[in-house]
Amino acid sequence: MSKKQKIKTPFNRTKAKDLAAKLFIYILLIDIAFVILFPLLSKFSASLMSNGDLYDRTVILIPRHPTFRNYTVVWKEAFFLLATRNTALISLLAAGIQTLICAMTGYGLAKCRSKAAGAVLLCVILTILIPQQIILVPMFLKFRFFDIAGIIKLFTGKTVTLMNSVWPMVILSITGLGFKNGLYIFIMRQFYKGIPEEIEEAAWIDGYGILPTYFKVVLPMSVPMMITVFMFSFSWQWTDTFYSGMFFSELKVLANSVFSMTSTFHSGNFAGSYSTSSLLQTGVLMAILPLVIIYIFAQKKIIGGIERSGLVG
Repeated sequence: MSKKQKIKTPFNRTKAKDLAAKLFIYILLIDIAFVILFPLLSKFSASLMSNGDLYDRTVILIPRHPTFRNYTVVWKEAFFLLATRNTALISLLAAGIQTLICAMTGYGLAKCRSKAAGAVLLCVILTILIPQQIILVPMFLKFRFFDIAGIIKLFTGKTVTLMNSVWPMVILSITGLGFKNGLYIFIMRQFYKGIPEEIEEAAWIDGYGILPTYFKVVLPMSVPMMITVFMFSFSWQWTDTFYSGMFFSELKVLANSVFSMTSTFHSGNFAGSYSTSSLLQTGVLMAILPLVIIYIFAQKKIIGGIERSGLVG
């Protein structure tokens, strides 16, 4: 009996340790999921609440008198369909340009070993670290009174305004100064550093130059990473309030329409009929719903692109 007990004891301890480890992992995952999902659940609950439920302290998450009135109001008063269309067009345009420009810039920084490349990389990192609010006023004035080295004013006698158009986003994306572009460039640089140089050398032996090598050999290899960058750019541009508030004061986009809609309910015939907080949470929930759907279908590509980015290298 003593021998059997000696044999079974280590096995039982090992099994107990494995069970405790799995239990700890499951509890940790549940806690993380709760932290991520609870804000969405609270917004969804508030969007279904009437005024009575919203101000009733005994109502927690589950409304007593659920209603879809908030969704109807947001759809009409925020011009939700028009704002969604404009936001989608701006986000797609900016994300497409940013993905291509950041990929090309990242490739140059990864393969060029000069001091100039190091200085450019430092500037890229600074764009990540420095808050955008610091350059808000200069950027606004630049596009409000837009000119290219005085050429436009020389021929027309005045500057042009690019406000309430897609041109500010296009120009910023082309020059690599768009929303979060510094991060995208750094991600692409880390990815390209992981590509073996033998592949490029083989292309050069076959007679390819730098640009043909990049567009015909390297670029097809970086498609998964570019998809990830495109998804990040599209998502952050979709929910952006910084550039939208600065450039699109009169253009209907989701970031402006939802917030401006709630201010109209403080006065007039709507005063007291609707809760501003409930409408705002409903609008935010409706705005991020397309992103949640996109992530559900594209999560494998996004995770795969992050794994290939080589950010730890």
